[in-house]
Amino acid sequence: MTYRQLVREKALDQHGLITTRTAMEVKVPAVELRKLAQRGALKNLGYGLYRLKEARPGELDQYAEAIYRVGPMAYLMGESVLTIYNLALVNPKKIKVLTSRRIRRRLPEFIEVIQGRLDPDEITNIEGIPATTVARALRDCRESIMPSRFAEALKKAQEQGLITAGEAKSFKQANRRKL
Repeated sequence: MTYRQLVREKALDQHGLITTRTAMEVKVPAVELRKLAQRGALKNLGYGLYRLKEARPGELDQYAEAIYRVGPMAYLMGESVLTIYNLALVNPKKIKVLTSRRIRRRLPEFIEVIQGRLDPDEITNIEGIPATTVARALRDCRESIMPSRFAEALKKAQEQGLITAGEAKSFKQANRRKL
């Protein structure tokens, strides 16, 4: 297989995106990504991040881009997770990304980086995009979402099997104590 074919296959598995790090996983040197960008097969989005020009746009592309821009050990969180699952009427202006690393590079305005740590049981994957679990996202949003919308999100999450009955019960008890 040629470098171009390897890059194409890897990028199509990653919402049309490829980084120099993920290219190395398929034995493609970083210099080859730059060459493919010069030839028009890739678009350089930022330091070490490229988009395959032939990839069809998808609903989750901007979320994947946010994760790749922040780098390894980055996870979607809060309202961003709820929006992907269409659990509540929230429309965040920025995609919230949680990472334990310090980010020094300048990121686009649509990304909000929050530093923190996750327990391994709070991590999931949404169509190849690392994210917090819905239970963690609900916990993170409890104070920032209107109570009626939070209750709706809780109900939908339980109906869709995204949280357990026990988790839903503990959220409801916490909300009653809050009132």
